[in-house]
Amino acid sequence: MACNPDRVYLSSPHMGGMEETFVAEAFATNWIAPLGPHVDTFEREFCERVGAAHAAALSSGTAALHLALQLVGVGAGEEVMVSDLTFSASVNPILYLGARPVFIDSERTSWNMDPALLAEALEARARRSRLPAAVIVVHLYGQTADLDPILDACRRYDVPLIEDAAEALGATYRGRSSGTLGKAGIYSFNGNKIITTSGGGMLVSEDEALIAHARKLATQARDPAPHYEHSEIGYNYRLSNVLAGIGRGQLRVLEERVAARRRNFDFYREALGDLSGLEFMPEAPWGRHTRWLTCLTIDPQAFGADRERIRLALEAQNIEARPVWKPMHLQPVFAAFESVGGEVAADLFARGLCLPSGSNLAPADLARVVEVVRGVAAGADTTGLVPAGRG
Repeated sequence: MACNPDRVYLSSPHMGGMEETFVAEAFATNWIAPLGPHVDTFEREFCERVGAAHAAALSSGTAALHLALQLVGVGAGEEVMVSDLTFSASVNPILYLGARPVFIDSERTSWNMDPALLAEALEARARRSRLPAAVIVVHLYGQTADLDPILDACRRYDVPLIEDAAEALGATYRGRSSGTLGKAGIYSFNGNKIITTSGGGMLVSEDEALIAHARKLATQARDPAPHYEHSEIGYNYRLSNVLAGIGRGQLRVLEERVAARRRNFDFYREALGDLSGLEFMPEAPWGRHTRWLTCLTIDPQAFGADRERIRLALEAQNIEARPVWKPMHLQPVFAAFESVGGEVAADLFARGLCLPSGSNLAPADLARVVEVVRGVAAGADTTGLVPAGRG
């Protein structure tokens, strides 16, 4: 479906200039098969960009997380601790392997996993000799979690840490790229991410053998043989050569995309920062927040309206906005699993809103968003108006 030119989207794809060149090269050389030179080069260029040693280009961030969990040894019946405030794709692969998630609440400095709660949960399980098989820390909305204490806790109990950096390519933690400090890191190139391959993902690690095994599993686990030989179960998870060409073009404009999204945030903060009851997601002191999405919380008493009133007012003007992630412990599909804390994540969901944040937004688009939010604050009946472009 084509995009509606009158609609302001939350985060739409933004092509640079080289993507078509690389895709045309794939067609000209007939490298339309799932693998090819763009895949190899994209992996190498991605490693250079984030400072990783090894990478496997895959069909999605979810596929990357599934393989990461399997390759660090997660098995049926085991526990995996994971951030509570996230998208369900951070949790689904745990269930693919027959394991059980344990949800860890957020802290308010970054909205990410609370290191103190994680350490307490690991200590409690160590006393009972039932440590989890892995920990997944999710870097939300373009900002890393506080990794030093999280890594310390995981090392203390020899539990592998996987970084879900699907939303945080371009973010840093004390000068290092998100996704590169744990045993493995995963990224997403979905259409709404800061760069996109239409659909795709990347798995990175310092462990060369882990990445080599991931590549094998991702290509149906074919053993070296002139015929089709299989000694383990595999998956069809590799990124196509055509999409890798798009990724190579997108990678070249990553810094421009980060700068544009940070400018969006600065615009919103300047235009809306004086409103009572409205607070923007903080930028933690330990690194760069890409502002993949500009997020804020609303205190209904101080602001005069709740989060949903603002969202509906924006939708009435043909502007896409979304609540922040609904915590996993509140999702019906995960209701039977344990959570540690949950109050912070639940509060952020109840009051949190994500504003349009695409790097291709025009100043007029941003101004439309601000006008609606300020209108709600002033008590205007914005939800009853005819959406822009449809009158």
